[in-house]
Amino acid sequence: MAPDLPLLRQGQAAYLGLAIGDALGATVEFMTPREIQAVHGTHRHIQGGGWLRLRPGQVTDDTTMALALGASILHAGQVDAQACGAAFDAWMRAKPVDIGNTVRRGILEFRRTGQTEAPLSDHDAGNGACMRVLPVALATLGQPEAEVRAACRRQAHLTHHNPLSDAGTEAIVLMIQAALSGGGRSTTLAQIDAFAGAWPLFAPAGKQVENPSGYIVDSLRAVFQAFIATTCFEDCLVNVVNRGGDADTTGAIAGMLAGAVYGLEQLPQPWVLALEAPSREACITQSAALLQLAAARAGKRSGAHPG
Repeated sequence: MAPDLPLLRQGQAAYLGLAIGDALGATVEFMTPREIQAVHGTHRHIQGGGWLRLRPGQVTDDTTMALALGASILHAGQVDAQACGAAFDAWMRAKPVDIGNTVRRGILEFRRTGQTEAPLSDHDAGNGACMRVLPVALATLGQPEAEVRAACRRQAHLTHHNPLSDAGTEAIVLMIQAALSGGGRSTTLAQIDAFAGAWPLFAPAGKQVENPSGYIVDSLRAVFQAFIATTCFEDCLVNVVNRGGDADTTGAIAGMLAGAVYGLEQLPQPWVLALEAPSREACITQSAALLQLAAARAGKRSGAHPG
């Protein structure tokens, strides 16, 4: 069974949105809003540079780690912790342009011991498991919520074993899946509200988050505030990256969510075309393959014959 065309386009929008937000935000990563204003005015162009001295359209670990995760899922036919660990290890050996400390530590421990679950830690509430999780959202579309959450944790716990990381990562996946299943902006707003009720630390109300850190709570509060304050993909991305801080990751998370909600038609073509071609094509190809895997698994559960 193949995914229908509207779903395929939504999935592509989510994956391209991740890469766009990553590339857009990387230019202003670790800058404050005041510094961004002084240098760029309102930052709204994919132009490379930043502290990593990126080429225009180059993506960072947010996108490349997601692609590594997606490749492992396609190879294993499911979200398999051992396959994820091997893919992350190969990704790190290839010397990515950037890598977070918690991610590095978790991969090195997997390399040393083969263990696929890091110890439960209060210090692992970073955003690294969330930034790369989109392939899980695509590959488990249509599965029961408990299975989706378990799949999220199989990839997350290799590097981030923390209740806040789990809660935020799973919330984003469920929001993306609801959008892919036909929910619009109002559905996402309701999900944000319900999530904030269950996990008040993530509530977007109150002072605007500026210069968000890599702490999952800061990251998602910034993403939620940007999503709530805007009504289209472009405005959401511009809003969140101009807050500075860990802007490539807040941009990536906002991009995958807003891409799933608003769809391919709302992605500004100058941004899509500004991405380096290999990254752009990998996002398009892998999103289709992951949704194909989800459709095949759904067909097996229902007893349908492929057609």
